[in-house]
Amino acid sequence: MMNPSSRKYDVLVIGAGHAGCEAARACARLGLRTGLITMNIDLIAQMSCNPAIGGIAKGHLVREIDALGGVMGELTDEVGIQFRLLNTSRGPAVWSPRAQCDKKQYRVRMKELMEGEPNLRILQAEVASLLVENGEMRGVGLADGRSVSAASVVVTTGTFLNGLAHVGETKYQCGRNGEAPSNLLGHALRGLGLDWTRLKTGTPPRLDGRSIDWSVFEKQHGDVDPTPFSFMTDRIEREQVCCYVAYTNEMTHAVVRDSIGRSPLYSGQIEGIGPRYCPSIEDKIVKFPAKTPHHLFL
Repeated sequence: MMNPSSRKYDVLVIGAGHAGCEAARACARLGLRTGLITMNIDLIAQMSCNPAIGGIAKGHLVREIDALGGVMGELTDEVGIQFRLLNTSRGPAVWSPRAQCDKKQYRVRMKELMEGEPNLRILQAEVASLLVENGEMRGVGLADGRSVSAASVVVTTGTFLNGLAHVGETKYQCGRNGEAPSNLLGHALRGLGLDWTRLKTGTPPRLDGRSIDWSVFEKQHGDVDPTPFSFMTDRIEREQVCCYVAYTNEMTHAVVRDSIGRSPLYSGQIEGIGPRYCPSIEDKIVKFPAKTPHHLFL
């Protein structure tokens, strides 16, 4: 028998990343009693590694989300610090907006928006199980023993679900680096007989800007007249930040090739399926051995 909390929701959304925030806000705006469950309320919509929105193909997706009433495009226009329209040397059908964002401000503003939705309640907890009775969803069980009733559950856990990080030859369980993974829910989903596979993403190193001699890099400015993501935005007024570009050379490639056996991509340590685009630097050097140089962006 369930021992549910006193509040029953129409929809529970697990995970408060990009997808979770959009799902929870959409349900709440439809008038549904919505709960958004996250393991850390202060890290709602926290952006990982490269704080970019959009890019090739993904920029179109953000535009579609915006057309459907989503928040990602509007928020990016508000806190973006460098906007570039990619692929402009080709036809308009493949032009792709991309923006680098202020990581802290994106998280802070999204949390404010979520807290301002009258039909949305944010819960800080770890989901341990999905409660199913007679083939119907009844809610979720939490790690602390409580349960929450709901007619529908949306799972948007991203990299936290059975998360595993590889740093050189070391690997350990986590969500984002320094945060706990969602292992209990991962085991529960497997227990329901669902098929699963592991995907991987690459994370660039964090460098202290004070330790870099920026004068030896090539400047890469954003667009003079930034293209907004949202159809609701007339113009980008925020001050823009410059990026910098460096290039690999044969010495760089030699170092990578000599150490390739230590890379988890090539040692057999990683079992997940990698991204089709945006390969890691060692992946570029192995797959495109005749190409010199490759770009490095800071």
